[in-house]
Amino acid sequence: MASGKAVIRARPWVAASFLLPALLLLGALVVYPIGYSIQRSLFDASGDSFVGLDNFKEIFTNDGIRTALKNNLIWIVVAPTVATALGLIFAVLTERVRWATVFKLVVFMPMAISMLAAGIIFRMVYEQNPDRGLANALATTVHDTFAESSSWPDAQPRPGGPLTVEEDGSYLLTEPVTAGTPALLPLVAVPQPELSGADLAAAPGGEPGEVTGTVWMDFTRGGAGAENTIDPEELALSGITVEAVRDGQVVADTTTGDDGTFTLPAEADGAQLRLPSDNFTAPYNGIEWLGPNVVTPAIIASYVWMWAGFAMVLIAAGLASVPRETLEAARVDGANEWHVFRRITVPLLAPVLGVVFVTLMINVLKIFDLVYVIAPSSSQADANVLALQLYLSSFGTGADQGVGSAIAVFLLLLVVPVMIINLRRLRRENQR
Repeated sequence: MASGKAVIRARPWVAASFLLPALLLLGALVVYPIGYSIQRSLFDASGDSFVGLDNFKEIFTNDGIRTALKNNLIWIVVAPTVATALGLIFAVLTERVRWATVFKLVVFMPMAISMLAAGIIFRMVYEQNPDRGLANALATTVHDTFAESSSWPDAQPRPGGPLTVEEDGSYLLTEPVTAGTPALLPLVAVPQPELSGADLAAAPGGEPGEVTGTVWMDFTRGGAGAENTIDPEELALSGITVEAVRDGQVVADTTTGDDGTFTLPAEADGAQLRLPSDNFTAPYNGIEWLGPNVVTPAIIASYVWMWAGFAMVLIAAGLASVPRETLEAARVDGANEWHVFRRITVPLLAPVLGVVFVTLMINVLKIFDLVYVIAPSSSQADANVLALQLYLSSFGTGADQGVGSAIAVFLLLLVVPVMIINLRRLRRENQR
């Protein structure tokens, strides 16, 4: 039987006729766009004036594009590394898990949805409001478990009242207090939902030798109450720390009871009363996931969530071909599981890990959807990447398709070496 090469040499027109449709498609969808992009990158925004390499110079001098380039470097280093490492861990651990198939299905499931859908999901996960965003709901729950939050974060002194706001956020009663004379510390601006369950405020008693007082919400619905006076319907602010301060030193402190009253010993006589700022600090509201400082790591985390399953499946397939005799021999020789993993499993999986890592690198260089959907307009410039910048430069405000084409060519130059490395690796594997 004649070999395939002999047939091609004898009838080259047959091979050409079969290849022609594919070559036409390749030329129309790949070769022509690449050639046109290279040509367009050498002209200005209008496409009429030849500017040479000025558009490529813009890539390295424009602050927005340089930010995108820096973020791309972060993506290339972090995302493939983390996704490959997690895929390796999942692949190894699932060999010892009873419900391995179910676990692999759950980890791989994010690959079934599009980048757009994943972006919408994580845009909601990263919502700043803990009542809507899962990430901050978890963060605030953990924080509040180990750190107490203030009871009355919205309370403020009544305007024109006896309390003044200090630079450190505390509230100070300007007039020194006298033992036996009750001190009134009215506050306002506490929302009604926070007051649900609060007791009615009680007037302080004038105990001789002691400093007494009341901290309460000085507001009556309908405006029937009098200012700086404890009216019958007004509610107490319990759990507020009250300090007696003399010459900048705290000489006594106490906490208001359920009815808002407090009692300080005789040492507080002649001192000023202060409500420390800790009573009124705003509650912990979680992390600003989509703020300028954390937005890129947050989006990378969403990418890893999607692609760790892809890495796991490929690495698990490679792991299935690892000779079990080699692993068992190492264990018989006294190697523990960590040594078996580090010295045998990982080296034998090196070709597969390389393919997964390089594939993810190529994928990361083209990342666009997640950044465009997840990053809000306020921090999109901080999360920018080259593929997104290509779109913004070509079709956004003040579009310049010359610069956009230059970015496209630059991305191609970044992808080509990675593709060559991957092809050479695959060729070596096929020759074995």
